[in-house]
Amino acid sequence: MNVKDWELLIMLQKEGSITKTAQKLYISQPALTYRIKQLEKEFQTTIILRGSKGIIFTTEGEHLINYAKTMMMEFRKVKDNIINMNDEIKGTLRIGVSSTFARYQLPDLMEGFLKKHPKVEIHLLTGWSSEVMNLLYREEIHLAIVRGEQGWRWPYDQLLLEEETLYAASKHKMEITDLPALNQIDYQTEADLSHTFNQWWQEHFKIPPKKTMRVDRLETAKELVKKGLGYGLFPGICLTPEENLHTIPLTSNGEKLFRKTILLYKKDLTHLKVACSFIDYIKDVYDLN
Repeated sequence: MNVKDWELLIMLQKEGSITKTAQKLYISQPALTYRIKQLEKEFQTTIILRGSKGIIFTTEGEHLINYAKTMMMEFRKVKDNIINMNDEIKGTLRIGVSSTFARYQLPDLMEGFLKKHPKVEIHLLTGWSSEVMNLLYREEIHLAIVRGEQGWRWPYDQLLLEEETLYAASKHKMEITDLPALNQIDYQTEADLSHTFNQWWQEHFKIPPKKTMRVDRLETAKELVKKGLGYGLFPGICLTPEENLHTIPLTSNGEKLFRKTILLYKKDLTHLKVACSFIDYIKDVYDLN
């Protein structure tokens, strides 16, 4: 087995389909099928079974998948270490980022970092903060930028980048006491943020909110709010003065509610110049030195 075989098996498990895997790896289906047969011949066992809904790995196939993931991780570490043996800042930086942060702040950060270090290649994954943290635990990424309280469960090193206020926002002027009578536009978000909003509501009102619309994205909810179709509860990161929305800070026991953005990493990354350079860059941007 070699690196291409590890990549093939990992992608095959992820996609669950010969066709999709071949497309992702830019090879023909016959070539992919041939390589699987060669692996089965080499290990003298069946790796996958084909069914009506795609492929299924046998017990032996699952064992090879675990081996492939371990070897791919070790290969990346060796490659990173060798690249970082000289003084030049180059190589691959693997980052996982909360989708909301990626939408509103990451592009400017990446632009500034890559201008400073043009020989660095960024491998970026975005998703819910819980998903990003799982990638970090599995060491599939070097660094993670997550949001909310869950970041504090990380047992290693972290930097608090910022705290932004949570708001009720509407196109029209309103008071907090008006909310139970108004239409709320709800959206899918991180479980901890949803819990914070629900807890805040229960502290202030004895009836549930009038959730007349539920959408899958924060950005969609905000656009509906901008059209005057209702109000929404949002983190400050997504609100700008140019949008001319009427906003009211959410408070609990007289204190504003905030949402944290945190950079997570391990200090043993200090041997990776590319990771250290990104951490130093973040410290400069957020004035954390």
